[in-house]
Amino acid sequence: MKLSIRTSVLFIACWLSLVMKSNAQVISLDSVLQIIDRQNPMLQEYDNKVKALNTYAEGAKSWMAPMVGAGTFMKPYPNQMLMDERDKGAWMFSVEQEIPNPAKLNANRTYLSSRAAVEEQNRSAQFNQLRSEAKAMYYQWLVAEEKLKILQENERIMELMLKLARIRYPYNQGSLGNIYKAEGRLSEVQNMIQMTSGDIEESAFRLKGLMNLPVETKIMVDTTTRVQYEPDRVIYDTAALSAQRSDIRQIDKTIETMRLNQQLQRFQAKPDFKIRFDHMQPIGNMPTQFTAMAMVSIPIAPWSSRMYRSEVKGMQYDIEAMKKGREAILVETRGMLAGMASQLTRMKHQLENYDTKIVPALRKNYQTLMLAYEENREQLPMVIDAWEALNMAQMEYLEKNQEYYNMIVRYEKELEK
Repeated sequence: MKLSIRTSVLFIACWLSLVMKSNAQVISLDSVLQIIDRQNPMLQEYDNKVKALNTYAEGAKSWMAPMVGAGTFMKPYPNQMLMDERDKGAWMFSVEQEIPNPAKLNANRTYLSSRAAVEEQNRSAQFNQLRSEAKAMYYQWLVAEEKLKILQENERIMELMLKLARIRYPYNQGSLGNIYKAEGRLSEVQNMIQMTSGDIEESAFRLKGLMNLPVETKIMVDTTTRVQYEPDRVIYDTAALSAQRSDIRQIDKTIETMRLNQQLQRFQAKPDFKIRFDHMQPIGNMPTQFTAMAMVSIPIAPWSSRMYRSEVKGMQYDIEAMKKGREAILVETRGMLAGMASQLTRMKHQLENYDTKIVPALRKNYQTLMLAYEENREQLPMVIDAWEALNMAQMEYLEKNQEYYNMIVRYEKELEK
């Protein structure tokens, strides 16, 4: 009675699951990646950083605001004896404007613009990370759907075995132990169905999180998706590999930014200018006066040139260090990709063996024993053993398939495909 209630509850759950799947939107992997690229908050953060740096660059050629002032000029203190009309002093009005060197402004604007390019490559690297996570979740969902189909078929098989065992028991054609064994295997299959359904829900929630979709959105993977792997020849071409990987491009852009900053520091040796105009309105009966001055800085003075010269020299060492780091990443990546390609080839052959030899042979063995059992020529334990061998091989095949998909995700992550 308890088993019948459990079976009924599980049937209702499976039926509701099928109804929900029928109402869910089937979404392809390409659509998932496009939505992530468009809606993921992490990527939107980089988009805003790029906009901010471009906006900063627009104001990089601005001048300092002019300075104006008013006060007294050569006015005597109170109770002083005045010897002449000019001793009364004057009111003074001043205007001052700094004029930065145009070469410095252009260099600063170019430098700030280059920082936006670095953030764009950082965004590409972040998207590559998110894309890999999405692929892993999508493929995990695909494997779980295949596993769920097998488990549901296993459930049907075990229910059939249990039904036959119960029918034969009253006629002394089976033992009570066979019934209990079939009930136990059926409960194990039902537990695995619940676990697999939980894995599917987890993958769905994580995918919706990556796509920034509401939790209540119903989605379904395209179960017709076929994951293909083809070795990429780019791993043997360092130039092509460096152009394909965003982290290498980010290093290249950073090096370019540092070189532009070097150029900006070198331009600190160029002088800046300032002009000043003072107007004096005398208090007494004296003519009005003015002062006009033009000033220029002398940045090549030894006590001021040490700073930007040290900056230029230090940046050069940083650039050389980044070049070596770039080289090390390429060497490591080439070796890693070559190893992954070799391993993927072996895994593909193993899966072909499971698909064409191991699983079909065990299925024929099970079908033969099941037919003999239905004809009362074989005992139930032998049939269950054959079914367990088939089920184990199918589960191993799916586990190895999952490992194969995960390896493809890692391989494509390194290639940024």
